[in-house]
Parts: sequence; C-alpha cells; structure tokens
Amino acid sequence: MARSAGGAKASARRPSPAPPQQQLQHQQQVASTKKSKAQKRKDDYTSEGVDDSDVFLLPVSDYQVMFVVTAVAALVRLFRIYQPTSVVFDEVHFGGFASKYIKGKFFMDVHPPLAKLLITLFGWLAGFDGDFDFKEIGKDYLEPNVPYVAMRLFPALCGVLLAPTMFLTLKAAGCRTFTATLGAGLIIFENGLLTQARLILLDSPLMITTAFTALAFTSFSNQQELGPTKAFQPSWWFWLVMTGLGLGMTVSVKWVGLFTIAWVGCLTLIQLWVLLGDYNNVSVRLLTKHFTARVFCLIVIPITFYMAMFAVHFLCLVNPGDGDGFMSSEFQSTLNSKGMQDVPADVLMGSRVSIRHVNTQGGYLHSHPLMYPTGSKQQQITLYPHKDDNNLWLLENQTQPLDIHGQPINGTTAWNNLPELPYITNGAVLRLYHEPTHRRLHSHDVRPPITEADWQNEVSAYGYEGFDGDANDFFRVEIVKSKSRGGVSQDRLRTIDTKFRLVHVMTGCVLFSHKVKLPEWASEQQEVTCARGGTLPNSLWYIESNAHPLLGETSDKVNYANPGFFGKFWELQKVMWKTNAGLVESHAWDSRPESWPILRRGINFWGKDHRQIYLMGNPIIWWSATAAVVLYVLFKGIAVLRWQRSCGDYSSPTFKRFDYEIGTSVLGWALHYFPFYLMQRQLFLHHYFPALYFAIIAFCQVYDFVTARVPGIGLRERPIVNRAGATAFLALSIVVFWLFSPIAYGNQWTKSECNRIKLFTTWDFDCNTFLDSYDAYSTVPSIAAAQTPQKSVIAQVPPPAQPPVGGAQHVQAPVAEEKPEVSGAPPPPGQRILSREERIEYRDQNGNILNEEQVKALEGKVEFKTRYETRTRVVDANGNEIPNPDAKIEPEAASVAPPHPDVQGVDQETPVRLVPDEPIAAAKSVEGEKEREEKAAKPASEGNDATTKGEAEAVPAAAA
Repeated sequence: MARSAGGAKASARRPSPAPPQQQLQHQQQVASTKKSKAQKRKDDYTSEGVDDSDVFLLPVSDYQVMFVVTAVAALVRLFRIYQPTSVVFDEVHFGGFASKYIKGKFFMDVHPPLAKLLITLFGWLAGFDGDFDFKEIGKDYLEPNVPYVAMRLFPALCGVLLAPTMFLTLKAAGCRTFTATLGAGLIIFENGLLTQARLILLDSPLMITTAFTALAFTSFSNQQELGPTKAFQPSWWFWLVMTGLGLGMTVSVKWVGLFTIAWVGCLTLIQLWVLLGDYNNVSVRLLTKHFTARVFCLIVIPITFYMAMFAVHFLCLVNPGDGDGFMSSEFQSTLNSKGMQDVPADVLMGSRVSIRHVNTQGGYLHSHPLMYPTGSKQQQITLYPHKDDNNLWLLENQTQPLDIHGQPINGTTAWNNLPELPYITNGAVLRLYHEPTHRRLHSHDVRPPITEADWQNEVSAYGYEGFDGDANDFFRVEIVKSKSRGGVSQDRLRTIDTKFRLVHVMTGCVLFSHKVKLPEWASEQQEVTCARGGTLPNSLWYIESNAHPLLGETSDKVNYANPGFFGKFWELQKVMWKTNAGLVESHAWDSRPESWPILRRGINFWGKDHRQIYLMGNPIIWWSATAAVVLYVLFKGIAVLRWQRSCGDYSSPTFKRFDYEIGTSVLGWALHYFPFYLMQRQLFLHHYFPALYFAIIAFCQVYDFVTARVPGIGLRERPIVNRAGATAFLALSIVVFWLFSPIAYGNQWTKSECNRIKLFTTWDFDCNTFLDSYDAYSTVPSIAAAQTPQKSVIAQVPPPAQPPVGGAQHVQAPVAEEKPEVSGAPPPPGQRILSREERIEYRDQNGNILNEEQVKALEGKVEFKTRYETRTRVVDANGNEIPNPDAKIEPEAASVAPPHPDVQGVDQETPVRLVPDEPIAAAKSVEGEKEREEKAAKPASEGNDATTKGEAEAVPAAAA
C-alpha cells in the first residue's frame, strides 16, 4: 500500500510522457513561435518590453497622487516666501532687469530674456513701477513697497510644477507609481532646489523648462518605440511638438539649454539610425518624412521661439540704458533719442567731427582739461562712450590755406570760404584741433601712464590758443579699404562709411585704444595710446558727426544703416557670447565641477539679523543620485565586456531596457555636467541642478528596476518591497531636509544645531551667525544703525565687502583731503598731505559716543555693526582751516565731461597703479573684519548687468 501510494504520488508529480508524435508537434509550435518573434524583431522597429505609457491614459488614482504631490510641493515652496524682506544674492541682477524692462531702458545680460520677461510680468501685474533698483544685497523691500513676493512667485510656481513633472516623466518611462512618487518627493525635499525656487532667480525657470523637455521627449520616445502603428498619430505629433517647444523655452531661459538640445539630438540620431536599419518597413520616402518631422519640430520650432523672445525683448527695451555701450553704433541708433540726423557724407579740411573707435564698443576720441599725473603731464586723451562737446575735433591741414594773394589764412575758420572743396584723401596729413581746450592731438616718445610697453607711446593734447603747434601734431590718414564701404569711400574720407587709421608722422605709431581703463584721475575712461604694430581692429576709426560751412543742405548725406531685427539679434548673440566667455575672474563662492556631485560646498546667498540663506543641497539625495550614476557606469562597463565574450545578456528584454532607459538618463546627466569642465568662466553650485535632475531620474529608474522589474531576485513578486523602500528613503530625505531647512528658508537657528549637522569644513556656512538659543532672538535689541547694504557686483567688477558685524564704528578724523573738483581727478596743484589720523568710536543708535565702561557693559548683550566715515579738513599755508573748500571751482574743471559710467566694469587687463604721491592707507581690521568680508554674501558676476560699476561702501582714503 505504501509503495502503491508512493507510486501514485510520484505519478502525480511526473505525468506520463506524451506520445512522440505530440512531442514533435509541440516542438514545432515552439520553434514556429520563436521564429515568428525573431522575424517580427527583424522586420519591425518596435522595441521589446515597451508598454504604452502615455501620461494622458494613466488611471485616476495616479492623477490623485500627482495632485497630492503638487499640493505638498506648493506648501514647501511657498512657506514664508516673504522672507527675507530684503534683496538676496542675484536678485540684485534679475530684479534690476525687471526695473529696466518696465522703464524700457536697454541693458545687456548674458542670459536670454524669457525668464526675465516673465518675472517682470508678475511684478508689473502686482503694481511694480520699476523705481526700485535692487542695487544692493540687503536693501529693504518693505519701505518702498516693492511687490517682491509677486516677483518671487513666478520662480516658486516653477519649483512647484517641477514635482508633478518629475512624477509624469517617471510614469512615461514605465516606472511604478510609488517610484514616481519617490522621484517627485526627492524634488520637493531637495534643499538646493527649494532655495533657488524662493528667490528672483533664473534657475527655477530653467529647471522646469528642462524638466518639461525631458517629459515631452520621454513621452515621444515611448510612442516611437511602440512601432509603426503609433508613428504620425496625434499623440506622436503632440509630444514631438512639445519637445521642440520645450527646447525653445529652455534655451530662451539660459544657454545651458544647449546641453538639453544636445541630449535630445543624440537620442534623435539613435532613433533615425534604428529607422534606417528597418529597410523592410521604412522606405526612403517614409524615412524622409520622419527626418523632416524632426527637423521642423526640433530645430525650426526652437529657433523660432528663441528669436520671438528676443523680438519681445527689443520691443520692451526701446530707450537708451546702461548697457547700450556694449552695442555697435548702428544698434544704438535704433534706440529712442540715440538716432542721429543725416550728416554730410564728405569730410573736408576744416570739418568739425567726432571720431569713434571701431573695436571697443565705439567710444569717442575725447579730451578734457585734466593733465596726466605722470609722463609728459600734458592734457589727457581718452575714449569716452557718450556724446559730449569734448568729443569735437577740427580737422586742419598741416599748413594753412592760401588766399588769392598767396598769403596763409590764419585761424580755425580758414577753410570755411575756399573756392573748391578741400577733400581729405588717402595719405593726407592732418592736425586734429580740440576746440574746447585749444590744444592739438599730439604724440611723442613718452610711455603711457598705464600701458608702459616700449611699443606704446603716450597720446596727449598739447598747445594753447594761438599756438601753431609742432611736428608731433601731424597724423597721416590711411584708409583701410577692406573695412570701408565700396566706391568713393575708399578714396577719400566719408562720414561713417570710411574706416581709417591715423599714423603719427614722426614716430610711425598708429592711434590705438584697447579695453584698459585709466584710474580715477581720468574718471576711469578708456586709455588711448599710439602703438607701433598695434592690431588692426584696435587702431581703426571712423567719423560719426561732420559739419562744415561749405556742406549745405544739398550735399550728400549719410546715416547709420538700420540693422533690422536680424542684424540686432545676431549682434546681441555675439556680444552675449563674448561677455559670457569673459567672466573668468574668481568669486568668493564659486566652485569647480568636480566638487558638485559630492556636494563639497555651497553658496552664501544672504545674511542678516543672525539668520543666513546658504545654497546647500540635500546630501542624501545628492549622494544617492551620484551613486546611481556610478552604478550604471560600472554596469555598462561589465555589460560591454560580457557582450564581447558573447554572454548573451542582451537577449533579455529586461536587460536591454535597463541599459537603454537608465543610459538615456545618465547621458542627460553627462551632457549637462561634463561641458562645464571646458569652461574657464565663473561657475557655481547651481550650474549642476539640471544634471542633478537627470541623476535623480536615473536613481529612481534603478530603484524601479531592482524592486519591480528585474526577474529572478524575488522582489518583483513582492510589491510591498517597492512601496516600503520608497517610503523609507523618502522619510530619510525629509528628515535631512528638515535639518538643513533653516539655511534654505532663512529661519532662526542656533549655533549648536548648526554645528551638529556641519559634517565637513568645506560646508562653509557660518554657524557663528546664529544665536545660542531661540529665546535670544526675541530679547536682543540693536543699538547700531541699520546694516549698510552691500553694493552690487556688476559685470567684471569685484564686489566691495559687506560691513562686518561685530566691532565698532570706525571713524577717520580729522584728515585734510581736498575733494576732486571732477570725479576721479587729482587734487589741485599745490596741495599735499599734512596728516592722517584713524580712530575707533563706539556710538549708540542716536550717535552718542559710548565710553569704555558702557561698551564693556554692553558686550554680549547687543549687536555692534561697523561703519566707516571719512572726515576732511583743508587748511591754508598758515595752518588756518578753510571752512568751505568746495566753494571754489577751477574754471577748467567746470567744462570736463561727466564721470565715465563704466559700462563694462574694471577691465582685468588694467593693472592697479597708484600715483606715488597719493598713498592709500589700508583700513584697520576690527575683530576679524577681513575674515568676515571674505564670507559676505556677494551676487554672482554671471548676472552681468552691463551697467555702472559698483561703488565701494566707504573707503578710508589718504588726505591730500
């Protein structure tokens, strides 16, 4: 019985074999099925293992989850968005651009205009009138009633939408709902993305446009991989068009969008390559149709959108502004009040002209009644970017004209009544007479005050009224035909159309200018020299304005050609590129790409009232995303080796999907990360955010494959693992987010809590900024005046330091310094430094001086703030104080052009040089003042509003 039972049991386990005929039929069926599948794979470009993941066809429960995710994102992003109530980091630039848009004042920025236009729109709808200038970090928003919350709302909304966009992208990639929720949660609780999204900055708009492009292209790729049945269907077209629109929006926010274009372009080429190989189903005609559809959607649409944003940009900025000095004369002539009346075309002896430099934003050859402090000490010659009477020169022949009796006609009007027009031809020798100061353009073998190279000679204005001059006043005209307009403009001087060089007859050098600024004694105007062997572009000039009594209304007239939209658009692109590439100076908070994936350091955005905003990522999220990228790289390396050994891994659809889907995300990470290694310009942590977004996608995809899609490891059959793991990791990320949230929101914090989470010294947020306890925030009064805001960093201008907290009111007094009567001019002759004193005073909020006992009693109880003052006392030769030294103005100084607004900042080629008899005393370091200056928040130079140079807070200077 037992054996019988056992036999029955064995029989149940092992059914009797089928007859041979049935086995043969079954084997033939299996072989036929495999053959048909293989035939289908060969003849159809449909990808294995791909399901239709159209995000418009998700179950209702997924949309409910997405709405919950969006609500949580809104709560996190909009929480206390009103703080801080003052200007933070690069709000200096991008808030300032909004002011200029509303005022219509032209500015130059290295970034395209889309995000700036939308920020302006939000501010304008909230009633912003553009009067607030956003000039300094820490400048208060409340008193002038700036609608800064509305302007911050646009980046915040972009940050809110980033979470559901990640959710939909992961769903379009085939991930489970819990995995998609995990990805959205990582976006919500990433501290760096939160910080950027709460301020008037461009990175949050950049992130949402990049994310939208990734969503659109992922959805399109899903439709494409489903095979010919989906090609050119409405969903296929919709996502392809949305991809092109996303590319246009991304590159219209920042040029980082070019990396996104490269990502889409690489994957598009792979798709076309696959189509090319499917010769059974894809004819040449159909392949051309696929190619044309992609060209239109992925090239034409982005370019059209990008150019349309600049068309709106030009429509808004119709008035001259601080940035028009970057543009050509033709461009500037399209701005209101910058247009020029038609002027006589022919230039004659005796013409009164203004001469412009061709290469350096078209500054005018200029002189004013100030002398060089070194060299010949003759009158200065500079390049000045604005129209001014001191730009006018009278063109004289080297000899005076003769009257009917053969006698020379003297005076500056000698050429006004000649019987024939005295044209100026190629090779003519001229003298350039500066009528406002009665001196002539002059050069000699003396080194210039700044560029002391042997091949450079000083250029000055020399002489006096009635003086005939000397041979060093002679300059020969050399018309450069290759740069001049064709026809008569290549034979004789013509206004605007002729480009020429001025060769100094005695020394052979040519009139030259370059991007080197003179010091303050020349109002920081651009240096003009006479160079032997100078580059052609820097020695080219042309005549802009021209007047002569012999040229009446009937004479030929010329004017600048209107460049039109395309000319202005292309010129602005070149200027943006050149300026962007020129941002190579260091910044206190910059970093290099190798430090970004490991989150080595952040950026100090703002600090005030014992609070701080510091751009810092969530370490758990950053390191996990980086680990996912490293894991895929290792996987790919092993997979390639195994493929070479014909291990057959790629016969598994899951293996191929893992390789392709995660490889797509890692490619996006790589293309948004590695190009920064090629850049020598300023770089900051926030440049890594687009790459971080793709790394988070890769992390979520790895997690989804491991917990829900890879067979044979037992996790796919247990959905609870996917859900529990996602929940646990998200909870850990939320805890870390909460620990670092005070420096993201600018909330109160304590020193002990700050030091507890500061794991590395390279995380250089200052824990000493915070108080010892939360109770102390409500009990500490301030006896000092309000914090002096930090001045803005504009273009390449190094930022002045923020006044340190702690220390005392620093006062210099009394010193004897005569104020220059022209901005940047040296002291009047005959004055010298008699004495210099520095002392430290402690004052309360009413300005009352505190004695040592009062100061000692207040130590640790109040906040001291440092302020500098310079006091001036001028005495006469007998030592008697002059009560009002500013009352007397030299006659010459009154006619000097206004201070040069440095539209490009202090050029880095300009060496720092102090006049020997005017030493500058360094300020005393009070209680670590210099160290605090290094840690002060500074706006990034990449905002690069090409406007006026930032001024120092208050520099203690020597008396003269």
